[in-house]
Amino acid sequence: MAKYQVIFFEKENGDIPAEEFINTLDNKMAAKIYRLLTMISENGPELREPYSKHIDDGIFELRAKVGSDISRVLYFFFIEQRVIITNGFVKKSQKTPKSEIDKAKKFRKEYIERENFNQ
Repeated sequence: MAKYQVIFFEKENGDIPAEEFINTLDNKMAAKIYRLLTMISENGPELREPYSKHIDDGIFELRAKVGSDISRVLYFFFIEQRVIITNGFVKKSQKTPKSEIDKAKKFRKEYIERENFNQ
C-alpha cells in the first residue's frame, strides 16, 4: 500500500518535464523508473542507495540503470507525504549536472509558491 503520493510536477504551461523525459526512454528503462516510483511511494525517505540518493538541498535522485545506460529522475518531498517528481535526464558523467539540480530547485520553488497560493 502506497504511503506516499507520487506527483509529477506540472509547469504553468501544462508541460510535465519528468513524464516527458520518461516517455523518451526505451521500454526497459521506463519500466525500471516506474518500478522505482512505486518503491518511493511505498518507502518515502526510507528508500536509499542504490535506488535513491540525496544530492543537494532536499533534492533527491532516483537511480535507474539498464546495461550501460543510466537515467536519473529528480524529486523532493513535500507536506502531506507527497513526493514531487521534477525532471529527469540520461546520465553521461560522474556527477549529476548542476543544471539538472538547479532545474529541480526551480520547479520546487514554483510548486511551493503555487501550493501556498492555493491554500
